[in-house]
Amino acid sequence: MRLFALFFAAASLSVAWADPVPKPLGKIVVTGRQDSLLGVADSATIGVTGAVQLSERPLLRPGEVLETVPGLIITQHAGGGKANQYFMRGFNLDHGTDFATFLDGVPLNMPSHGHGQGYADMNFVIPELIERVNYQKGPYYAQTGDFGTAGAAYLDTYKSLPKSLLLLEAGSFGYGRLLVADSVKAGAGDLLYALQGAYSNGPWLMGDQYRRANGQLSWSRGDGHDGFSTTLRFYQGEWRTSDQIPLALVESGALSHWGNLDPTNGGESRYLSWSADWRHRHGGSEDRLQAYVFRYELDLFSNFTYALDAVNGDQFEQQDARTAAGFSYVRHIHSEWERRPVEASFGVQFRHDWVDNGLYATDDRVRLSTTSQHDLGVGTLGFFAEHRVQWTPTFRSVVGGRGDLQFADVNRLDDPADSGNASTALFSPKLTLAWGPWDKTEYFLQAGYGFHSNDVRGATLSSGPLRGLVPARGAEIGVRTLAFEDLQSTLSLWYLRTQSELVFIGDAGAVEPSDGSDRYGIEWANYWTPFKWLSFDLDLAVSQALYRDVPVGQRSVEGSIDTVVAAGVTVRDQSGWSGSLRLRYFGPRDLDAAGSARSEQTIMLNASVSYQLNANWEATLSVLNLLNRQDQDIAYSYISSATAPAAGIHFHPVEPRQFRLALTGRF
Repeated sequence: MRLFALFFAAASLSVAWADPVPKPLGKIVVTGRQDSLLGVADSATIGVTGAVQLSERPLLRPGEVLETVPGLIITQHAGGGKANQYFMRGFNLDHGTDFATFLDGVPLNMPSHGHGQGYADMNFVIPELIERVNYQKGPYYAQTGDFGTAGAAYLDTYKSLPKSLLLLEAGSFGYGRLLVADSVKAGAGDLLYALQGAYSNGPWLMGDQYRRANGQLSWSRGDGHDGFSTTLRFYQGEWRTSDQIPLALVESGALSHWGNLDPTNGGESRYLSWSADWRHRHGGSEDRLQAYVFRYELDLFSNFTYALDAVNGDQFEQQDARTAAGFSYVRHIHSEWERRPVEASFGVQFRHDWVDNGLYATDDRVRLSTTSQHDLGVGTLGFFAEHRVQWTPTFRSVVGGRGDLQFADVNRLDDPADSGNASTALFSPKLTLAWGPWDKTEYFLQAGYGFHSNDVRGATLSSGPLRGLVPARGAEIGVRTLAFEDLQSTLSLWYLRTQSELVFIGDAGAVEPSDGSDRYGIEWANYWTPFKWLSFDLDLAVSQALYRDVPVGQRSVEGSIDTVVAAGVTVRDQSGWSGSLRLRYFGPRDLDAAGSARSEQTIMLNASVSYQLNANWEATLSVLNLLNRQDQDIAYSYISSATAPAAGIHFHPVEPRQFRLALTGRF
């Protein structure tokens, strides 16, 4: 706490030394990867993807909007409405353990979730309403706290649409979607409404029957610096799912590639949220206050091991019902100190989750027994500050840090001995140094601490409590250049050390703490626009993830991807025609610590072609998995009744080639 106090004292002193007549920085508008971030971004791995680039991507799932983050992979191991699986920087992030995601300032990651720590559901996101995706990587940014070790994405949606929108879409395997969205004047502001309904059956012998309905209602006035907006969202989804299946049974012909071993698996989820965002600029300072409350419910039935331990089968139910509320307040002060531009930022964040969750043994979705049942209170309080100084025209620094406090009230209903209270505090300093631009090139050096939280159900175990907040530290050097005409390119070398790893446990359907790890890698991202109507992008990420302080030969972090390639070419508005071709590759990975079991490589090629029928209507044909490859969307190695007594590979296949035709009207 003394270090925390000294940090804020130093930051306050620097503001006191600043010029008493503040001079705000000029307004810079960044709408996508085509815009220059020289002198704006303090890292080679900060970026923005705009609505235009999002609309050009053929998407299988809503969560794939996050694949605009270079090096990030989205997969699914259960189909339907379950949250996606994320991979980035050598992490198997499960459903969000170390990647923080926000939608209009509302955090999507859920601590101490019934299915896994950091569970981040993207199914209620409507891609057509996203105005931009702001992303960052590494633990170097003071405003991002829990779950942001590997990086974070901030999704901002439109508050006023340029035109009203009507979308009708149909495709293979019973896919259908209807979206209606519009903006109208309402008093002193704009009212935006959107309603969506969708259905998908998938290629499985037992169809997903995934039904979802969701919508958004927003009222806003002003702009990004002075204004106010408030938003309501809702989502309802239900589905059946095949889960992952044993590779050995598929290879022997005993089970179809599209089959399943428990036709009663599936789930349903609901989401309802309210949020508000107030922004005000006065003189040389800006204030922003965001507040939210949401209700989320999930009831999920899974069976990963089939009939390994129980005569009734190994199906289990994971239930999570929570109400969460929080706020974030940030103040930016722009000024000068000895004629040097200075920006100081201070903020406070608070969140509290009231959670009821449980794990139950079931058969055909009927509860047989209770494995665990909890009533939880999880709260976090964070203070942060950053101080940015432009020391010379070609050198600037950002010094920052945050202090976080987690407090938990755990009531285990089926075993009171594991109940109790727990709290953890942590301070995380950050540093960024940037040189340039010289010849349209900038250089960066970053170092900092971050953290992820553990499930608080482990913080009060009578057998030995787990630490609530687990620190990580990282460092990075990077280059951002526009030295070549029409080409924006970034290169970064990074390192990250975590004190404890969160690993997915197949037969428990959850993540558990494991040994600490070391990660390092290289990332190269490129965006080339030789003509206004033509663009190319190529992103390459290579990484290595190893356990620390374990015997040689047992050091591989399970499921960590070491190679990711994303590439695309886009043609825009050529005599009414537009098109995009996108390649996604992620390489084989170790599925156990010894490296004795490995997944296959996965290659996906997607394409879309659009034609502007008239001033209002556009038709788009998307072809997903153009090569019709039968690769693995996700793979694990564990023991099930199909592989006992040894562990075996269990996988969920990528969906086969499919077509989707969309008719979009803008009025």
